Amino acid sequence: LESVYLEALSKEFDKNNIPYVREQKLEIFYNEDKLKKHFKADFICYNEIIVETKAQKFITKTDIDQIINYLSATKLKIAYLVNFGAPKIYYKRLINNR
Repeated sequence: LESVYLEALSKEFDKNNIPYVREQKLEIFYNEDKLKKHFKADFICYNEIIVETKAQKFITKTDIDQIINYLSATKLKIAYLVNFGAPKIYYKRLINNR
């Protein structure tokens, strides 16, 4: 389950002194206006890096689009999508160029 990997990753962050907030609500902006709705990221590390986890056989375009939306809406620059569900851990770094 993804929740198991979230807990394990939290322990790794603690062990390695990586500052993070788990299940952080992300404010969303349209132009310069803050919206009432929000996204919820699995982790925000160092107050600026989104870390989103999955536990699936493979990553889909929808998963990647989700992270791109997080980056665009929050104006953060970097995100990591980490999948623990495949035979080998897969990760993808995404960068907000806007």
